[in-house]
Amino acid sequence: MNIEEFIKYCKEGNPVSSIDKELSPFLHECAQNAIKTCMEINNSYHTPEEVRKLFEKLTGENIDESFTCFPPFYSDFGRNIKIGKNVFFNCGCSFQDRGGITIGDNSIIAAGALVNKDVPSNVIVGGVPAKIIKNL
Repeated sequence: MNIEEFIKYCKEGNPVSSIDKELSPFLHECAQNAIKTCMEINNSYHTPEEVRKLFEKLTGENIDESFTCFPPFYSDFGRNIKIGKNVFFNCGCSFQDRGGITIGDNSIIAAGALVNKDVPSNVIVGGVPAKIIKNL
C-alpha cells in the first residue's frame, strides 16, 4: 500500500488503528501533513484565495471560490474533508476527520466548533461536538 491507496482506503470509511503496523505509518504521515498545513494556515496572514488554496492542499480536493475560513483552523487528518459551496468556517474550528466529514452547501461552522461528523446543507452548527443550532 502507498499513501494514495491509504487515503482512498480511509475515504471509503475503513477503520484505521494506530496499532496496525501496516497502516500506522500512513496515518502518522497524514496527521503530520495536516498539522503542517494547518500551521501554514494559522501562523500568518493569507488572502481568502490563499486560504482556499491551503485548504485544497489540506484536503486534496478542489474548493469552491465561495468558501471562506477565518483562521485558526485545526484538523487531525485533513484528507477526509469535503467542503460544499458557499461554506463559512468561523475562527477556532477543529475537525476530527479521520472517519470523513462532508460540509454541505450554504452551511456555517460557528467559532470554536469541534466537527466530527457530516454537516448537512443550509445549517449553522456549533459546540463541542458540533450540533445543528439553526436551519437556514
